[in-house]
Amino acid sequence: MTSYTPKNILITGAAGFIASHVANRLVRSYPDYKIVVLDKLDYCSNLKNLNPSRSAPNFKFVKGDIGSADLVNYLLITESIDTIMHFAAQTHVDNSFGNSFEFTKNNIYGTHVLLEACKVTGQIRRFIHVSTDEVYGETDEDAVVGNHEASQLLPTNPYSATKAGAEMLVMAYGRSYGLPVITTRGNNVYGPNQFPEKLIPKFILLAMRGMQLPIHGDGANVRSYLYCEDVAEAFEVVLHKGEVGHVYNIGTKKERRVTDVAQDICKLFSMDPQSNIKYVENRPFNDQRYFLDDQKLKNLGWAERTTWEEGLKKTMDWYTSNPDWWGDVSGALLPHPRMLMMPGGNEKHFDGSDTRDSESRFVNKSIASQASATNPKGIIPQKAAVKFLIYGRTGWIGGLLGKLCEKDGIQYEYGRGRLENRSQLLSDLQLVKPTHVFNAAGVTGRPNVDWCESHKTETIRTNVVGTLNLADICREQGLLMINFATGCIFEYDAAHPEGSSIGFKEEDTPNFHGSFYSKTKAMVEELLKEYDNVCTLRVRMPISSDLSNPRNFITKISRYNKVVNIPNSMTVLDELLPISIEMAKRNLRGIWNFTNPGVVSHNEILEMYKNYIDPSFKWANFTLEEQAKVIVAARSNNEMDGSKLKTEFPELLSIKESLIKYVFEPNKKT
Repeated sequence: MTSYTPKNILITGAAGFIASHVANRLVRSYPDYKIVVLDKLDYCSNLKNLNPSRSAPNFKFVKGDIGSADLVNYLLITESIDTIMHFAAQTHVDNSFGNSFEFTKNNIYGTHVLLEACKVTGQIRRFIHVSTDEVYGETDEDAVVGNHEASQLLPTNPYSATKAGAEMLVMAYGRSYGLPVITTRGNNVYGPNQFPEKLIPKFILLAMRGMQLPIHGDGANVRSYLYCEDVAEAFEVVLHKGEVGHVYNIGTKKERRVTDVAQDICKLFSMDPQSNIKYVENRPFNDQRYFLDDQKLKNLGWAERTTWEEGLKKTMDWYTSNPDWWGDVSGALLPHPRMLMMPGGNEKHFDGSDTRDSESRFVNKSIASQASATNPKGIIPQKAAVKFLIYGRTGWIGGLLGKLCEKDGIQYEYGRGRLENRSQLLSDLQLVKPTHVFNAAGVTGRPNVDWCESHKTETIRTNVVGTLNLADICREQGLLMINFATGCIFEYDAAHPEGSSIGFKEEDTPNFHGSFYSKTKAMVEELLKEYDNVCTLRVRMPISSDLSNPRNFITKISRYNKVVNIPNSMTVLDELLPISIEMAKRNLRGIWNFTNPGVVSHNEILEMYKNYIDPSFKWANFTLEEQAKVIVAARSNNEMDGSKLKTEFPELLSIKESLIKYVFEPNKKT
């Protein structure tokens, strides 16, 4: 049997879940080994995970990205690294369906950079590559023998595909350049310190909050779970006894359905499973079962030590004792989380303090202490730990956003810099340190879009250059930007005729070029598609309950002598602006038609105005041809397809229902 003794080990991703347990174990058990850990501190990493090692003389932490070849080469040489344990990866399957390129970048390119550095320096004696059981694909439900290390790789989702791709690179460098590589493929791992996008910590935190546990599909999917300390011991065995060029499964034959896991957690919290488990929409593809043959690793002397009941109890005790370990995790606790992958997502100091401001820390600790005093099971209320930087203070939407933040107790500040001034924007970000940026600034015209026809350079400067400037800086800083755009970039056509209920979808190409304002908005929207950190919200003909506001669409048309009568999609801000805040918390991205479902015509709105506000109100109609004689730029009329937003927020009302509930009923005078 092989026996290997390392000297200087580089562990990538060591502020994450599994790697932190491995790093702490090696630092504690082998004082003669130097352990250098490299982590970029993404959203699912936390420096506090490494607290047990912080004072050890054989421990060193380096913040950085494995994608930086210069940094990796520098570390290998200056730290005389002879062993690499490569854990760093994006691992959450739900995220991979919505952000697959980020998985390719981290999991494949990052691995390639490490391998190339090993080849160039020529000093590595072991390269342990950490993969996953998911590369095997789905196991037959009736299979009695698990996948062995020579089984075919048949990944079924973007995450597992990138891990399989990384494995191919590792194998190639082993064969072509003689790198001493070893690969591991593990079952699901659970235990303390795990970011709660994963099933067990998510269910525990939801149970602590007294909330329902969401199960994808029918809950019959089967998984195998290993306790983190057992897995850390497995890596210790592979490090010292693993054969170069071999693959080792780290697994258990003790399988559980997802439903069984939820029921066991309900039992620990004395919750009724019938009323506290809910079944939600399944993933685009959800493997039914992963089953491993783990005999090869057992032959090296490793064995699972922790029973399911013991491990689950330890895990529950840890989370109830450390409810604020991860800060605000409301986005991760959704049935289908979409976390924004950001460098520095959860950077913590070794003294246990958060890099957020002291007021946030005080509020969080107060809530935790109240929870422990009043709830013996550790049930705590949800809390907001986000901070918004909002541009567009003097604008209508920007002003309303600030009021909503005040109402909901959300920290926020308005940006002081001009969008076209990059240095001012950077100064704002450094000063405020936001978690999200809202862009509600833009030129719509004074008093309307006709102004833009004679002020084209000013319109370009703000609507195009400024918006791109802010998006680019936010991307550099790893921040999500919620961008309030417009749906006035479409007009009814043969494929989307008026009255057909066929709306323009998010992926449709803009077809309205009648105003310079709309041209700039369509132009910047197309360019923003290249920024994966932007959530574009297409607002149309915005309406609010404030009927005195001159920008309110109802206020406008109620003051006109004549109006056209065309059905249009519209945005009721009282209902949709709170949704924009929730979208930020969920870290949603891409283009969204930000309108209430359905259409409403000018006459229908004015009829409601007459019924609810002013019974004596009268108006007259005129045609589009007549309207064209009194305006400079043409106006957009269209129906937007609201199904994407409605799917994400099923409670969203149709435009007519929303108008009555949020606008006319509160202002009712008749």
